[in-house]
Order: sequence, then C-alpha cells, then structure tokens
Amino acid sequence: MEKRKLRGFFLFTISAIGLVFFSFISETIAQPIKIGGSLALTGIWSESGKWVKEGYDFWLEDINKRGGLLGRSVQMTIYDDESSADKAVTYYERAITVDKVDLLAGGYPGPTNVALMPLVEKYGKVFIGMGGHMKSFEQGYKYSFASPPLMSEWVYLCLGGILDDLIPKSEWPKSMAILTSNNVMGLSAQGNIIKAMEDRGVKVVVNETYNLPLSDATPLVSKAKGKGADILCCLSVFDDGVMIMRAAKAMNYNPKLILQQTAALTPAWTKELGNDGNNVVNSTCWHHRLPFPGNSVINEGAQTRLGIPAGPSFFVPSFFGYGYTWMKTLELAVRPRSGNTRSQEA
Repeated sequence: MEKRKLRGFFLFTISAIGLVFFSFISETIAQPIKIGGSLALTGIWSESGKWVKEGYDFWLEDINKRGGLLGRSVQMTIYDDESSADKAVTYYERAITVDKVDLLAGGYPGPTNVALMPLVEKYGKVFIGMGGHMKSFEQGYKYSFASPPLMSEWVYLCLGGILDDLIPKSEWPKSMAILTSNNVMGLSAQGNIIKAMEDRGVKVVVNETYNLPLSDATPLVSKAKGKGADILCCLSVFDDGVMIMRAAKAMNYNPKLILQQTAALTPAWTKELGNDGNNVVNSTCWHHRLPFPGNSVINEGAQTRLGIPAGPSFFVPSFFGYGYTWMKTLELAVRPRSGNTRSQEA
C-alpha cells in the first residue's frame, strides 16, 4: 500500500513537473508575429509598388536579425493585388479574418488606401503607410497613419519652390500645361499646383485629365506644344509618364521645365528613357541624403540588398525608403512593455 502511494506520488510529481516544463517551453518558444497585407506588384502601379515591397522585405530581414519584434520572430505575407483597390480590400480582409495576422503592413498606392482605410477602421487594425492623400485624413479615422505621408496636395511646393529659389523672377516661365491622371493621386495635386502657378503669374493654357491605362499620349502632348506651354506638369504614375516623355521627344517639344509627380522616382525611368529622361524634376517626401536618424541603415540596405554601389551617383529608390520607414514606424509603435501585439496597443 505504501509503495503504491509512493509510486503515485512520484508519478504525480513527474506529471506536474512535465506540465510546468511544457508551459515554460510554450511561453519561451513564442509563436512568430504575423504581418500581412497587399501591394501593387503587377499592374499600373507596380513599378513603384515593387520597390515598396523591397523596403518591406529589407525591414523584415533587419528586424529578425535584431531578434525580432517583442522578442518574437516576424513573418510577413504580402499578396499581389494587381493594382486593384477592390482586390486589395479582399486581400486585407483575408489577412485579418483568415490569416489572423497580428499586424497590418501599410498599403500602396493612394487610391487603394482610400478603399482600405474604412476596412481597417472596421476591424480596429493600425494601418501605417502613405495614406490616401489629405482628404482621407479628414474622415475621422483613428487607426490610419502615414510616416512619411505622400501627400499630393504638397507637390505644388516643389514646383513653386523651383521658381522661387532657383530661377530669377525675370526668367520665370509664362505658361503651363498640366496633364492629370484621373485618380486620387493626380487629382489631389492638381488644384494646389494650378493656384500656385497662377499666384506667380504663370497662365495655365492646357488642363487635361486622362484615364489609366493611357493608350496614346500624342493628343495630350500635341495640345501642350500647340499652346507653347513653358512648363509641362505631368501628374502621372509610370507607364503614362514614360509615354508622355516619348511623345514630347518625338514632337521635338522641349518645355523649359518638366515635372513628373511619380514616374521619375524609380530606376526604371532611366532604363526606359535613357538621356531622354534627364532634366525632369519630381517631388518626394523622403530622400537618402537627408540627415534623419536611421537613414544610414536604409542606405546600407540599398547597397547590400539591392547591390547599389556607393559613389557620387549613389541613389536609393524613394519607394524603397518609404517601405522601410513605414514598417519601422509600425515597429516603434508596438509597446514592448506590454508584450501585446493587438492594434489597440500600437
């Protein structure tokens, strides 16, 4: 009887130790933190979208090398929404309800984010990316943030600043043609640019809006050349921006100043146009030469991950920098003291 009791005691003790040990192992080997979302990896917006993905992937590599997030490894799943806002909404809802992600990656581009922001609000998930331009941040959303924001409403500062700071007033252009892609990115920039130029005495002689995909840029450029516009302002994405430049060169139309809102920000611009893509200005909310904390990490990543050599011509694609900074902001937003990855804790 005593032996049976003793044997039972030892079995109970071993079982209890086993349970404690199992519980300890379960807590020690924590499940990875899952992040999900979608990007325009194919389609109209893909030339910039794929660089955002490179920035996300570099952050993922970097955070896991540093021990993960909250001491847990990080996994990321990014679907290709094919530049479709409707598909992006489907993929983000899938990430939240099926994949059960802990955190969301920020979306791109602005037209897609306009559709996504009500969705993440519905599920109470923090959404850090470029935003959906200024109006999207005036809807009272609590969970959408931009760091840095890509606000088309601010593009006028680039064009106006060039006139104010770099060109003597006596040599200012007198007229402008503005060609706008019919989406929230282009339309959000249009009004402020027109006002800024008119305030400086620049007359808008052509104001055309076009749908994407653009099949032929010749009629648009022909109008700009026909009016003798000194400034060609292209609120374009990529393929349409390239088409406009090629049409201008074919017509021997050489305005004094050309602005491309987004198209010239990717390495493919030079690959597609060569020297014909030179002497074009664009606006950006992030640049690798700015003395911001953390920029050195992005620049080093561009060299090691992308193989961009250092030197006088060193250039980091803006959207690579955007992607990394959006994810870095999400990383900094998670509260390490709580050990909780719920969006409410970010």
